[in-house]
Amino acid sequence: MHESSVRTVDELFSSVRTGGYGPDPAREHIALAFTTAQAVRHHGRGSGYRNEVLSLRLDGAVGSCAVEPGALPATALDDCVGATVADLLDHSLLPVRMAALDAYLMHVCPHTPDHGARPYALPAGSSLHRSRARARAVVDLLPAAGPQRVLVVGVVNSLLERLRERGTAYVPCDLKGGTTEWGEPVRTDALAELEHCDAMLASGMTLGNGTFQMLLDHATATGKPLVMFAQTGSAVLPRFLGAGVSAVSAEPYPFFWLDGGPGVIHRYGGTR
Repeated sequence: MHESSVRTVDELFSSVRTGGYGPDPAREHIALAFTTAQAVRHHGRGSGYRNEVLSLRLDGAVGSCAVEPGALPATALDDCVGATVADLLDHSLLPVRMAALDAYLMHVCPHTPDHGARPYALPAGSSLHRSRARARAVVDLLPAAGPQRVLVVGVVNSLLERLRERGTAYVPCDLKGGTTEWGEPVRTDALAELEHCDAMLASGMTLGNGTFQMLLDHATATGKPLVMFAQTGSAVLPRFLGAGVSAVSAEPYPFFWLDGGPGVIHRYGGTR
């Protein structure tokens, strides 16, 4: 397993650029770039949502970064195809840089036991059934004893539902705002809520919008648990284990919502 001494996302980019994780990224080429768009409204739920994800193929690995639906320029895919990883690590768009970083790290640090991953089987079934199964896998990475109040960054109703089942209070936070399935207001400023919570449960989308570092810094400074659930940056976030991140639920492409068959996610760290 690659041991990381990085403390910031910028340090990780620099380490990869200079060969700190293996092959020279200037010699690694992206063969395929694609986007995946999704709209969902689970039966019995009062609201739905949309997702869009940029994915890059490097040899047998796929790296991904979620973007706001419709925000990715049409030229982004053309920029990526045939480019070297080194080129894309310096691309003007953060989601492109992050997808390239994820693809490279997925290539050199795949989700295997040798790299610290523990497979967790997801059952076949409806999208809601599989979402709830994933929520159990994610939320149960929080310490079994406590915490009392969790800041949830990136609202997923199945995760909130699982926290409610555990009797754990939470503060839902998402840049989109709105309300949860239970009518709770969704805060939009995670920084303002950090001091009022004793653990954090955050989406890998924070990598793609530039807000992950503040969560990492707070966890490092306070020792609070920081559990990440990652479709974006599933191979990136395990590099911060022991450096602010306490656990990761890593879900590389293809994501659980793409089909109804059995699948697997990969868990790192945690107490269970």
